Amino acid sequence: MKQTLLRYLPNIITGMRLLAILPVAFCLWVEEYACAFVLFAFAGVSDGVDGYLARRFNWKSHWGAVMDPLADKLLLVTTAAILVFKSLLPLWLFIIMMGRDLMIVSGAAFYRWRFGPYEVTPSLFGKASTFFQILLVLSLLIHAAFGLMSEFQLDAIVTMTAAITLISGAHYFYIWIRKAMYA
Repeated sequence: MKQTLLRYLPNIITGMRLLAILPVAFCLWVEEYACAFVLFAFAGVSDGVDGYLARRFNWKSHWGAVMDPLADKLLLVTTAAILVFKSLLPLWLFIIMMGRDLMIVSGAAFYRWRFGPYEVTPSLFGKASTFFQILLVLSLLIHAAFGLMSEFQLDAIVTMTAAITLISGAHYFYIWIRKAMYA
């Protein structure tokens, strides 16, 4: 019985991450950046923990496979959108980030419509893009909450995030074109 209940632990953690989106958004909105940082960092750690548990003990589920990346993306998009509104994140970078995601989802939908099912697996560039986007949000929150990041450091992270996000988008575009050509 205990083992049966434990197998849902990754899903429970993912659910907690989904529930953390509103408190993070609220903290950002009222400019409680230290609180937002703690909650966002907790969500980031929880993502690693639920993924580890699911892989290590084979506690995978269809719900978790869908909701885990969705929770991550919703948290990141919500946080980034509010940071743009608060003039902490450049709008142009937010557009690049959202454009990449829209291109990936559109490419997957088009491929599925035209050629049939295809499972999208994250590429190394995709993982690097997500890592830098999370690093950027954490850096902006650290800067806003504690003033520990210099403008030079923030500019460097913004530039690296923009570059890897564009590279990742181009790579996924290449993957979709290549898949369509050989389907």
